[in-house]
Amino acid sequence: MSRRKQLLIVHHTQSGHTGRMADAVFAGAARCTRTDTRLLRAFDAGVDDLLGCDGLIIGTPENFGYMSGAIKDFFDRTYYPCEGRLTGLPYALFVSAGNDGSGAVREVGRIATGYGWKLVAEALVARKEVTAQDIARCEELGETMATGIDYGAF
Repeated sequence: MSRRKQLLIVHHTQSGHTGRMADAVFAGAARCTRTDTRLLRAFDAGVDDLLGCDGLIIGTPENFGYMSGAIKDFFDRTYYPCEGRLTGLPYALFVSAGNDGSGAVREVGRIATGYGWKLVAEALVARKEVTAQDIARCEELGETMATGIDYGAF
């Protein structure tokens, strides 16, 4: 029997908005019962978590037009130990933004390019408040990623 696919959701939240989004992404991923999903705070996630996943979803608030320091710390701690070992890893991103989120999206994308990851969904950005529609989109993102990695679509 083959190993179950692993989806990793790494997030940071300060105000709670990104945390609500992460919970919704996780709930959506849980609908795919053939993929195991882990939800970790950025400071709790590390190299082994990243190397053990088949797909990754990152969640960050937009802080001063950039990703959160905790997400940047996650990248700093994992980049060199994982360098060249995760090429083609499917990933997606969700952002809770006080502005337009474009800076956070751009900079996470630049770092992901350095890892060699493959973006498989347009970044989901919730502007100002996290609405019911944003929560539904987060659930859909989680379910799509979990199902996609299970079926090898990415």
